Amino acid sequence: MNCTRRALLGDSAGIATILAGAPAAAMPRAPDAGFGPPMPPPSDVLPPPLPETDPSRTCFDLGWRFHKGEVPAAAPVTHNDTYLSVKAGTAPGAAALDFDDSDWQQVALPHDWASFQPVVETANVSQGYRERGIGWYRRTFRLDEADRGQRLEVQFGAIATNATIWVNGNVVAHSWSGYTGIYIDITPFARFGDALNVIAIRVDATVMEGWWYEGAGIYRHAWLARRPAVSIATDGIHARPVRGKDGQWQLPVSVTLESVAAEEAEVAIEAVLLDPEGQETARTRISARVAALERGEAKLTLAAGQPRLWSLERPALHRLVVRVTRTGSPADARYLAIGFRTIDFDPDLGVSLNGRRIKLKGVCLHQDHAGVGVAVPDALLAWRLARLKDMGCNAIRCSHNACAAELLDLADRMGFLVMAENRRFNPAPDYLAQLEWMVRRDRNHPSVMLWSVFNEEPMQGTHAGVEMVRRMVAAVRRLDPHRPTTAAMNGAFYDPENVSQVVDVMGFNYYPNDYDRYHRLNPGKPILSSEDTSAMMTRGAFASDPAAHVLSSLDTEAADWGATHRRSWAEIAGRPFVAGGFVWTGFDYHGEPTPFAWPTTSSFFGILDLCGFPKTAHDIRRAQWRDDIPVVAIAPHWTWPGREGQPMKLLVTSNADSVTLRLNGRTIGEARVDRINGNEWTLPYAPGRIEAIAYRAGREVARAAHETVGKPVALRLTPARRRMAADGEDVQPFTVDAVDRLGRHVPDADCLAHFTVHGGTIIGVGNGDPNSHASEKAPSRSLFHGLAQVIVQADAGAGPLLVRAEAASLRPAGAIVEKVARAPRAQVAMEAQLQVITAWRRSPALSERPDPSLAPRDGDNNAWAFVTPGDNFAPEAKAGWRAYRATVTPRRAVRRAGGELRFGTVVGRAEVWVDGVLAAEKHEQAPRPLSAPCRAGEGSRTVVLLVQVAPGQTTGLAGAVTITEDKRKR
Repeated sequence: MNCTRRALLGDSAGIATILAGAPAAAMPRAPDAGFGPPMPPPSDVLPPPLPETDPSRTCFDLGWRFHKGEVPAAAPVTHNDTYLSVKAGTAPGAAALDFDDSDWQQVALPHDWASFQPVVETANVSQGYRERGIGWYRRTFRLDEADRGQRLEVQFGAIATNATIWVNGNVVAHSWSGYTGIYIDITPFARFGDALNVIAIRVDATVMEGWWYEGAGIYRHAWLARRPAVSIATDGIHARPVRGKDGQWQLPVSVTLESVAAEEAEVAIEAVLLDPEGQETARTRISARVAALERGEAKLTLAAGQPRLWSLERPALHRLVVRVTRTGSPADARYLAIGFRTIDFDPDLGVSLNGRRIKLKGVCLHQDHAGVGVAVPDALLAWRLARLKDMGCNAIRCSHNACAAELLDLADRMGFLVMAENRRFNPAPDYLAQLEWMVRRDRNHPSVMLWSVFNEEPMQGTHAGVEMVRRMVAAVRRLDPHRPTTAAMNGAFYDPENVSQVVDVMGFNYYPNDYDRYHRLNPGKPILSSEDTSAMMTRGAFASDPAAHVLSSLDTEAADWGATHRRSWAEIAGRPFVAGGFVWTGFDYHGEPTPFAWPTTSSFFGILDLCGFPKTAHDIRRAQWRDDIPVVAIAPHWTWPGREGQPMKLLVTSNADSVTLRLNGRTIGEARVDRINGNEWTLPYAPGRIEAIAYRAGREVARAAHETVGKPVALRLTPARRRMAADGEDVQPFTVDAVDRLGRHVPDADCLAHFTVHGGTIIGVGNGDPNSHASEKAPSRSLFHGLAQVIVQADAGAGPLLVRAEAASLRPAGAIVEKVARAPRAQVAMEAQLQVITAWRRSPALSERPDPSLAPRDGDNNAWAFVTPGDNFAPEAKAGWRAYRATVTPRRAVRRAGGELRFGTVVGRAEVWVDGVLAAEKHEQAPRPLSAPCRAGEGSRTVVLLVQVAPGQTTGLAGAVTITEDKRKR
């Protein structure tokens, strides 16, 4: 929710009002800085926006209208109704051009309507007990006359799940997957100038493609591309760096061109390579011819020499600029990030990057996050990846579907390797096209190392399954011949026919006891763990209580098919021939609440919870995976009132050589560090300070401590960043915790916090509790084991972002974040809500002025022409009259209060009749607008325009006809 500036800053209190009670200013600091929330400290770095890759595109995220539920369309009744209903441009109901969507909700994309739904027991367990159903979207937009003759394309990153899309009343696309992008050539359907365009989308989210929370709606970005008539096809560039035996690199580039021109055209294609500093290192140019309404391909090669290499630690990115020019037309261009690197899977040595052996320290990821569902903003996605990077993760498996394009852009820049995974195991044309789309879109990313064609399919050990995979692998290799393929198998490894025989890399989902046997029987096949672990934890809980659906965070609980975090990594780390693994999962996710069902609504598998707060698994993996810095951590916390003297099990995780455990300054024990399994102690609980000190070569390198804290007295708000972009898109999470009188984090606080914001908007809340049914959109959230999260989007414009948190009996907290000027991303302009009358009938030429009641006979679709205002009409042969006739039902606001009927341009002397009553006249031949009142009241209106025509002149409806409400009578 928002609150007014006066409420937060008014009167003399100023900014101090929102900060009243802030622990940092009002209370003494704890003895050291280690007693804040268990999250990284706020960063002062404002991440730059992702670079533009396609300058022809304009963001299409704003101005959408949404309706949840079906919108039934009336079935045609008469023969003529039926005849007209199947004609182009005559879609009925909510897909119709003139449908009244004025009372629909205004939304911005990305949008996941399921994330707004309450949790109900009757909904599907796998989808997190949130109802999905049917939804409709509509967007009205205008195209300039200058866009005429260009190729016009609307792009949707993904729509969950099945979608039918209309443009100007024409069905233009069907989508059968909630994970596949949709590219629509709207050029033949487009209207220009005063004529408005309407996109309508019916989304059927009752269809499920997965057994996890999938969301509902247009949950990724949308774009409108305006390109020259001969242009580069979307995803039409393939650039694959090749290292020669002499160590020199080349960059072969293929460019797919497409034409909407009326005749064959010749174009010039130029490719330029820039180094990471933006300096040109290579350039080449060729020409090509493209036939009208056809595609063509051009191939170029750039000599790259010895460029800086892309690696996990230093992901150096070059820039490839491809331009297509044609005489008399503007250039079309694309900008690609290029990473020069080699990656090799070896059956004995695992995987090497640039000739250096690495171990894949990976996680599987679903798409959703607390508060926002699958509509994850770009900045929040970047924050999630930063949480993984901090843990030592270097690889991501996109489970089990094509990810957002922005994830790969970030992976390229942050230094992750990615297993890109296909959703549907099916080589039939509709589904093979989904796989091909993913490969085309993602094949230029240096982060992408493997194509996974499926996950855990029952047919994996059958002849039919092998034949299916052969066809899918062949489709991949046609588009990307050199990247290896895999399949995530959960059995059938030794069947006489199984799919591992027809992919490049064997992917084990679990089954670590089979690594050795498979390697022995298949010595030439590289191996990785495509999915492992499936350990389960409730963040902040350190004893399991199955009856309460609570699982210990001490790494003691795992699914029957899985293993603990410690055992699973031991199986992988000790085998050089296993390239690495992917933990199920990096983050908790909505849905799939294994091993429970209602009332649990989300998973327990994450290393991090739904909010990105760390479980003990985070410290375990950090000790196992981080090689660059020393780490040490202790679990659990040390605040256990009433348990004095009782035995307490402690887990200390570190990557140092040795560790010493101290309680209240007394050494409890010393041990060589077990980096994989950690070190355990059991000791009687005594309040005070427990600390672990890590040593290398006898020198202290890291220290972790917990103290027994007091009761909470105040809230604390901690932003992820102290700066945000004032572009209307930047988003960040704020951590909410409670502190005692010394400002120390209270790990068992559970108070209900209420939030207000100025200079931004709350887009979601969460706390990581898998059993919570609270709204994730409300401006409040209870702390769960001491933590909650509020996700805030900064408004565009000047001024700080102010966030305030309040809770009963606690001092409130405030946070101020600087908003840094950044121009908002260009958006397709939003049009005012007005009704356009597009469906007119025009009479034949008449020698005498007709009666306004003149109309075509029912079923006569020949004598009177079907016309649209603004159409190019031929000059009249002789003097006389024309009648234009339309029937329209005004929108609700006009029916309530009346409005204005406005003709943008009428050429010729004219009369306007509405329901048989003369409403306006025009007495001159010259073109000008013409207006008439539109009365209030229910039902339709019959509008007739009588125009006196002059010989040799064009007359009639030369501009759009609209109905607008009378705002004075609101």
